[in-house]
Amino acid sequence: MDYQNRVGSKFGGGGVAGASETNVDRRERLRKLALETIDLAKDPYILRNHLGSLECRLCLTLHTNEGSYLAHTQGKKHQTNLARRAARDAKDTQLMIAPTQSNIQRKVFLKIGRPGYRVTKVRDMDTGKEGMMVQVHLPQIKAGVVPRRRFMSAWEQKREPPNKAYQYLIVAAEPYETIAFRIPAREIEDEADDAGYWNWSHWDPDTKQYSFQFMFRLAF
Repeated sequence: MDYQNRVGSKFGGGGVAGASETNVDRRERLRKLALETIDLAKDPYILRNHLGSLECRLCLTLHTNEGSYLAHTQGKKHQTNLARRAARDAKDTQLMIAPTQSNIQRKVFLKIGRPGYRVTKVRDMDTGKEGMMVQVHLPQIKAGVVPRRRFMSAWEQKREPPNKAYQYLIVAAEPYETIAFRIPAREIEDEADDAGYWNWSHWDPDTKQYSFQFMFRLAF
């Protein structure tokens, strides 16, 4: 048999790689590149759910591990959604800085998007109390600004239809967009209830990280 004249192959060679092998190799190269250039801790769109899987909040996709998520961030769908989000933010910024007729000087600042954050569920094994620890990364927070948080009822917010089963945790820090988390509508403990052991908050101006933890009050 004549091996020399076969298209795409030669005697002793392994032949041309198939399409599936090429795609696998491409995804692996993209994953390695993303690992070198992307800090997941600062990614505002990544969310680890209670099953340990990773979700992309921008594209509403689910991923089994960090490699899969990183490969997704380099794909067409994620990049397209990023471009759309940037265009929408730019439009909102133009509306926000438009001149007004008011004689009162108003504080105007440019929004720079959502900060990166991490949410972890916590549990007191002795009492059975449940709660959440939130860490928000704010590397570009304005000088002298201290992050603020508050809890909002379902009827105060205007983004979703009111649902009495939920309330909202709001975190604000200029010039970032305000972020909100939907949580169960259960009574929240005060920091004074346990002298700050389970309920606490801390702002580190050096690392620019705002961390706090709160617990739901036990129902008797």
